[in-house]
Amino acid sequence: MKKANFLFSALSIIALTFTSCTKEDIASATDNSPVIASASIDAVNELDIQTGTQVSFDHSTAKKTGKSLTGSCAIITMDPVTTTFPKTFYVDFGTGCTSNNITRKGKLKITFSNYVTETGSTMTVERVNYYVNGNKVEGKIVYKNTTATPNVPQWTRTVTDGTFTDAKGDVYLNSGTHTIKQTAGVSTLSLDDNIYEMTEGTHTVTKQNGAKITLTVLKPIIKKYSCDYISQGQLKVEATLLNGVIDYGNGDCDNNGTYTQSGIAFPFTM
Repeated sequence: MKKANFLFSALSIIALTFTSCTKEDIASATDNSPVIASASIDAVNELDIQTGTQVSFDHSTAKKTGKSLTGSCAIITMDPVTTTFPKTFYVDFGTGCTSNNITRKGKLKITFSNYVTETGSTMTVERVNYYVNGNKVEGKIVYKNTTATPNVPQWTRTVTDGTFTDAKGDVYLNSGTHTIKQTAGVSTLSLDDNIYEMTEGTHTVTKQNGAKITLTVLKPIIKKYSCDYISQGQLKVEATLLNGVIDYGNGDCDNNGTYTQSGIAFPFTM
């Protein structure tokens, strides 16, 4: 919290040099909390896609994972029960299910139009009264297979009606579309060696008070299936006065990142 307040103060000083802005403009433009919220939103989106992928492979294909992303306390059911597509699964975390130091509660509704490895198939993830580490997460993710070259699987990830309500009650609307490519683990029967890269795309995060930022992939975002967090890559942050870069690190599996503006780096955790 002290780091976030320091960042807010530093950027407020920058804002005061723009005398043509109104007080309302400055308050909205210098609010850096959407930057921090964006990193958490990205982490949750990746986590939920991983969960959907695990459900797909555990119930539909021979490819397996040694790591549980749902935890032994989560209950997975198919409703309605069917042997044909589309197939809908519910991952129920109950009133609290902790796995890999991440606590989730509520449900994920995951619908497959076909196998996620088939070109043209979609995996749709919907949140039902769903919380991650005390933050309420709403909205839909559509993960569509757009593979053109068999040895380079590719998907588009589109988030619509995203709402992220943090533990303090602050609300952030979010949406966007990205291209995802699998760069490792294609030929094996394990998910654990899979590595994914977000190569391009843009999303927006808007706080309830109107503070809005646009984030664009600057350097490919690296997500290892074996890690719960994004471990490498950069996003360009743009707003009225905010103009910096989120850096997810050098590949280590941790929840740390930095936001840099005007040569000053401010660390944060997701």
